[in-house]
Amino acid sequence: MYKVLSIAGSSSLGSAGIQADLKTFQERGVYGMGAITAFVTVSPNRGRRIYPQPLEVLEAQCDAALAGTGIASLKTGMLHSVEHIQYVSELIRDHQLHRVVVDPVMVTKNGAELLQPEAVKAMQSTLFPLATVLTPNIPEAIKLSGLSQIESVTQMKNAAQKMYTCGSKYVLIKGGSLKGNEAIDLLYDGETFTTFTRERIDTNTNGTGCSFSAAIAAELAKGASLPAAVKTAKDYITAAIRYALRFPDGSERLNHAAYRMNHSSDIVR
Repeated sequence: MYKVLSIAGSSSLGSAGIQADLKTFQERGVYGMGAITAFVTVSPNRGRRIYPQPLEVLEAQCDAALAGTGIASLKTGMLHSVEHIQYVSELIRDHQLHRVVVDPVMVTKNGAELLQPEAVKAMQSTLFPLATVLTPNIPEAIKLSGLSQIESVTQMKNAAQKMYTCGSKYVLIKGGSLKGNEAIDLLYDGETFTTFTRERIDTNTNGTGCSFSAAIAAELAKGASLPAAVKTAKDYITAAIRYALRFPDGSERLNHAAYRMNHSSDIVR
């Protein structure tokens, strides 16, 4: 079984961060491992709190995960500090990792800032050039491209072209927060734009971007091309949203098993 490593934050709610990544890896038929950069908690009483881990703790986790047989692909999520970003960039180069999904995790879809400006700059200069694909959401794409707004596919294309200059092989803008009846994601390879469109589903789930990017990493590990990986991941996350789990307090969480319910023969290849 192919092994995939996620280097990301931990979300105690279970539908984002490392927790979402590991669920997604399991559902997509790869062996998931994780290295935690920070613990993120969100509660009505305390709001959002971030507890970053020391660099030596991250290094120890990654050393353990990469020992022996190595990994087939890597996904990065929330990298809290400049030190973390620089270390992960060195790790990718030292281990010659060629299937790397970089989810910037800088701004939530609701606009909450998760990274300091110096960390954003470090990502752009050191990590993005090593990425197979960069997967920002709309608020992140605005921040990274320098555009004042992104409210159309045309503006998504403009933003993708600007972000592509940072050096990744592909840019995938996750357009879930765009208004309209369709959920449109845009893939750019430096020459061609490809859109992935599904019916928009009203939801208040979180972690969709984490799970989408994790599914892409899983498919790459199994040998899929990037466009094919995105297509499968789009179907996977759409099912997870459509059949979201609803709890007594009114909250919704992604149903990571939903795709498997209808496509069990498609998981392991």
